[in-house]
Amino acid sequence: QVQLVESGGGLVQAGGSLRLSCAASEGTFRSYAMGWFRQAPGKEREFVAGINWSGGRTNYADSVKGRFTISRDNAKNTVYLQMNGLKPEDTAVYYCAAAQAMGTLMYSPDYWGQGTQVTVSS
Repeated sequence: QVQLVESGGGLVQAGGSLRLSCAASEGTFRSYAMGWFRQAPGKEREFVAGINWSGGRTNYADSVKGRFTISRDNAKNTVYLQMNGLKPEDTAVYYCAAAQAMGTLMYSPDYWGQGTQVTVSS
């Protein structure tokens, strides 16, 4: 069982930046593809960004390309989401997720974190 704990959410003005972190409890963290999802009020959860086990491959939702960057530090069992140029429409609860492979990350992650709130004011 992999436990994921997000941190770094908060309130920021439009145009500002935040960095989310997700710490994994499991020592086999380095074998998992990791990702970030978000869910805004009244909307379905959506994929934001993903990264493979080595960090050599990433993918992003079109809505965040060029503004968000996902990265990971396998020595610290942590994945990050650097969010720049934040917009009010980025307001959501952000969830960290882990999957055995990139192919399943976007559709059926194996593990979820509890979420962290990001609020962007206009």
